[in-house]
Amino acid sequence: MSSISISTHVLDTASGLPVAGVPVSLAQLESDLWTELAAAATDADGRIGELVPDGPALPGGRYRVRFDLEGAGSIERSWYPEVAIVVDLADDAGHVHVPLLLAPYGYTTYRGS
Repeated sequence: MSSISISTHVLDTASGLPVAGVPVSLAQLESDLWTELAAAATDADGRIGELVPDGPALPGGRYRVRFDLEGAGSIERSWYPEVAIVVDLADDAGHVHVPLLLAPYGYTTYRGS
């Protein structure tokens, strides 16, 4: 199991509700190429509790969390068909929460806990 763990939560700030069914993928940058490591969809509460695959510990590095909003069934068509959040993680990053707050014509994210 990895010492790096990543969770996410997607909220529609216009409705004040979580967004279920958003396809989310995790990829790692290696030699200028993105390698997909895991994929899941948000649950009824708009959450994915663990996006890191089982197996050897993930090393520190650059990771991308990609939200496919066009594939999300529980929100009206978004101006953004996808949102990609790229982060640099240290070997000892521990748990990282990457929330996505959606608005009709904007979004925000931050390092959650």
